[in-house]
Amino acid sequence: MSAWKASFVVPAGERLPWEEALEHLNEDGFVVTSREVSRDGPWCIEIFGEGAKEKVKAALGDAPDLHWEELPDTDWVAENQRSFRPFEVGPFWVHPSHVADGIPVGLLPLRIDAGLAFGTGTHATTRGCLRLLATLDPRETANTVDVGSGSGILTIAMAKLWRRPVIGGDNDAETVVVARENAALNGVGDLCRFVHAVGLHARELKERAPFDLVVANILAGPLAELSESFAKAVRPGGRVMLSGLLVEQAAHILSAYALRGFSFERRVDLETGGAWWRTLLLRRLPSDG
Repeated sequence: MSAWKASFVVPAGERLPWEEALEHLNEDGFVVTSREVSRDGPWCIEIFGEGAKEKVKAALGDAPDLHWEELPDTDWVAENQRSFRPFEVGPFWVHPSHVADGIPVGLLPLRIDAGLAFGTGTHATTRGCLRLLATLDPRETANTVDVGSGSGILTIAMAKLWRRPVIGGDNDAETVVVARENAALNGVGDLCRFVHAVGLHARELKERAPFDLVVANILAGPLAELSESFAKAVRPGGRVMLSGLLVEQAAHILSAYALRGFSFERRVDLETGGAWWRTLLLRRLPSDG
């Protein structure tokens, strides 16, 4: 199946509206990215995919000076694996399977390979979650769920950090299988449970509520839509950790969750590809509900 890239350039002020308009394409298996063309200048929006282009063409609509490019027949997974180098974040050492030696003393190894499931830990959104997780009191995280678990990296990290069972859910059934395999490779297959779920809509997740902590590293749009269901699923005094949003989108997310009875605790801002991403930790007010 042939791979391709669609790209167009927009002024800096139009980048965020375009990203929000196109973020639903990620759910259809396309990859949407942006990069700064020049400092304080325009941004290039890029969409990568394989096969049919109809959905992307419909979503792009009146995108200015749209450019399509056929990509060479390359094993992109293998390329990603070769370029993926171990790195340290918080108490964790994230590494691919082909670099398993030399674990720094005192760090928890997370073995994750680049593959079909999102989440090797390199992106600022995942690194932000890993940093914040390490700051939490284990006594306040006894019942935790990872929404949109992808490769399972955050579920695995929590299981290793706190040595207790953690459940994760993802709306892609194939991704759930990958996450289970990753948990087993990391030696926490008995502590990690992964289920096929859209948000928190799965019997296994509903039975475990209310949660002490809901972790969701997805996108700003879905995070806003899930605010009501998260509020119902988190115990009073419990928390949500929200990631996958640009710094510019944080105010909107904070407003959405404030309406549901959550207050801001702290944040982590990190950069990937010229863009700054924010991870938020919010607490549900005890007086709510």
